[in-house]
Amino acid sequence: MKKPVLALFLLGLAFGAAARDNDHARWEPDIRAFEATDRATPPPRNAVLFVGSSSIRMWTSLAHDFPNYRVINRGFGGSDLDDATAFADRIVTPYHPVAIVLYAGDNDLEGGDTPAKVRDDFAAFVARVRQAQPDVPIAFLSIKPSVARVALLAKVAQANDLIRDWAGRQKDVTFLDVAPAMLDAKGQPRKELFIGDGLHMNPKGYALWIAQVRPWLATHAAAAEVKQSPNAPGA
Repeated sequence: MKKPVLALFLLGLAFGAAARDNDHARWEPDIRAFEATDRATPPPRNAVLFVGSSSIRMWTSLAHDFPNYRVINRGFGGSDLDDATAFADRIVTPYHPVAIVLYAGDNDLEGGDTPAKVRDDFAAFVARVRQAQPDVPIAFLSIKPSVARVALLAKVAQANDLIRDWAGRQKDVTFLDVAPAMLDAKGQPRKELFIGDGLHMNPKGYALWIAQVRPWLATHAAAAEVKQSPNAPGA
């Protein structure tokens, strides 16, 4: 490749990466919809906030899955980790959550981000959120291996390792590893956990996530517990 062509090629890559990093405006309708919902129906206090990409947005059974907790769902579209950071002042800070569960990352990898950048974007999210709430506990649900993105399995594993290592050195930041249970004996994504697109999960898939999140909430979100009868399902 000739030098001028190579230079243009590299410039194009840099521009594309910068465009992805700064293209937060496309989510503005989603964020405004959240704000309209909050005005019409004020969100609960002392809630657990679930935030991130479409795997959170499509987790419509949160209130049923965690009946002992007040929950808020702020998942949006096919968002990246840095989108959650960009809008944190509007979809995290106003709720003053007692705990945060975040899922994002596979869209980032699909879009060309490196595993290291995904780790750094998570660190940036934690820093942004803790400007307002220095002590809020945060759990990162590991990036899921999926049928639709089986080509990314190596990058998913690397990103998860980097995030696990970083989280382990932070105060009240927990890495919840949902990935192993989503793989079969051959290390491939379990098809029975996904809906037809091979990317988003069915109830069987979410059941594996619930099994990881419930024990963490029991330890980190006591202030969010809703008083119920002794026979109510535990958290």
